[in-house]
Amino acid sequence: MVALPVIVLAMLQLVSGITATSTTTAASAATAAINNSSYPPFQHLHVKETIAGTRIRPLEVSEDHEEGGEKWLMKVVHRDQLSFGNSDDHRHRLDGRLKRDAKRVASLIRRLSSGGGGSYRVDDFGTDVISGMEQGSGEYFVRIGVGSPPRSQYMVIDSGSDIVWVQCQPCTQCYHQSDPVFDPADSASFTGVSCSSSVCDRLENAGCHAGRCRYEVSYGDGSYTKGTLALETLTFGRTMVRSVAIGCGHRNRGMFVGAAGLLGLGGGSMSFVGQLGGQTGGAFSYCLVSRGTDSSGSLVFGREALPAGAAWVPLVRNPRAPSFYYIGLAGLGVGGIRVPISEEVFRLTELGDGGVVMDTGTAVTRLPTLAYQAFRDAFLAQTANLPRATGVAIFDTCYDLLGFVSVRVPTVSFYFSGGPILTLPARNFLIPMDDAGTFCFAFAPSTSGLSIIGNIQQEGIQISFDGANGYVGFGPNIC
Repeated sequence: MVALPVIVLAMLQLVSGITATSTTTAASAATAAINNSSYPPFQHLHVKETIAGTRIRPLEVSEDHEEGGEKWLMKVVHRDQLSFGNSDDHRHRLDGRLKRDAKRVASLIRRLSSGGGGSYRVDDFGTDVISGMEQGSGEYFVRIGVGSPPRSQYMVIDSGSDIVWVQCQPCTQCYHQSDPVFDPADSASFTGVSCSSSVCDRLENAGCHAGRCRYEVSYGDGSYTKGTLALETLTFGRTMVRSVAIGCGHRNRGMFVGAAGLLGLGGGSMSFVGQLGGQTGGAFSYCLVSRGTDSSGSLVFGREALPAGAAWVPLVRNPRAPSFYYIGLAGLGVGGIRVPISEEVFRLTELGDGGVVMDTGTAVTRLPTLAYQAFRDAFLAQTANLPRATGVAIFDTCYDLLGFVSVRVPTVSFYFSGGPILTLPARNFLIPMDDAGTFCFAFAPSTSGLSIIGNIQQEGIQISFDGANGYVGFGPNIC
């Protein structure tokens, strides 16, 4: 038997690459451009190809921790690729995604706005987080081996959470998950954490029962997980990570859609990234697979994961919300022209209000209302030749593209602090509502000052976090 190295790293087989000075060609709807100079003002949206991509293609997910699997690889899959009771109807799935998204955003705003923290109370102990697990809103999943021998579990990845947890036997109250519930009695590496442990001290307001450290996490919709804290081995690829502090949830409530638990990737010490510490230098990288593809994305840990040629943007620290990854956004562009929006709209205040958060659990990018309106109006002005459709759900800018094979649309760009510009592929800002050719501009206004860059806009682009040095990188690869 091959010895398993005690380190974590994953390698992604990338489809192709772009450099930090490359540009998006008009014919490429699946390439992101990251540059500091000029780029073509238009590109093409492949209408028929994009609609065809809304059909569910179940993905065969291998057990990454089994002997003979690809070393270092952790695959990331979208929930639509998994058999979690998904509808075959794209519009029905979209409606569900937008409802989940609304709950996620409302919770983020309550959590991150002034005075919002006071509304989060846990009975006697606990730590409050905002998570993509709300109402089954986990969008991206990884397959992880828990325990020794490893038991396969689907877990939601969440960049806004600071805890790792799984449902555990004995289950006083558990929701339905796709795999058997993890039983600590079957694991040779499971070790309970005592109340006097330094690990227990890292939990905010940890509880204690019969000498064991207890945790509780409550989510914005009333869902929760409660149980005991433990140290356990997690397996990725052929790599084992020993003594990971995990929540072993014996009482869990919520519509968690098949997942066994959550892999927190936030900036706190109890997240998986925080616990890896010196092994990975606070660095990780992910690619969220584009909708409608048969492939999987990836999640990579370690400084080796940080790509050369990425466009690096400083992270902005919010002491009131250290779990979240804030970035500096200077403005927005449409068709190669910067929209006249004050940079102050996107600035994080000294009180911790406003700012721009990168979030894997939010689907649709939210912008403060005035910024959104200026952005949308600039896009409307450059798409006046396209037939309009009535608004759908949270989207007020939609088009009737029935009968088109492809259409020419203006580029959409994020202008980051320090100079880098991220130009999105067309499929990341014009998304299909149905199979009848209705497409909508995939941004929405927010009545709060908080901006959120959601996963629709992140899809297909390699995104890397260098927590030790305080940067987030975009590109140079696509996935």
